[in-house]
Amino acid sequence: MPEGQIDEPAWRPVDGRTDRRPSGELEASVLAALWAAGGPLTPGAVQLELGGGLARTTVTTILTRLHAKGAVTRARSGRGYAYAPAQDSPGLTARRMHAELDKDEDRGTVLARFVSDLSPEDERLLRTLLEGGPAAGDDTV
Repeated sequence: MPEGQIDEPAWRPVDGRTDRRPSGELEASVLAALWAAGGPLTPGAVQLELGGGLARTTVTTILTRLHAKGAVTRARSGRGYAYAPAQDSPGLTARRMHAELDKDEDRGTVLARFVSDLSPEDERLLRTLLEGGPAAGDDTV
């Protein structure tokens, strides 16, 4: 490269940013927009909810990947789809925890290490839940 010339990235987001987002940040933003909407959204509507800084095709790709992971559902809307979250945020976190647990053959060791790292408050909550008590802030348990 000639002296004084700056190496520009070939890819540049719609909003002109050149820094990369942390892995999963876009998916989290899209899910947050869907949760806030309270109903199914098309990729174009999600794009608007996110402020328009992403291309609609990028939003569509994120939604397609979230659908493949089971994090969102979709229904036909015109020629495309409208997407809705498959679960609320705590449900999605629980699903991810199950997926991580399923990756290891020694579930007992994984669970033992998980429990040993819990705070005293979380340990008490887990004991209450295992004994059939209600979770703080959850009327469904």
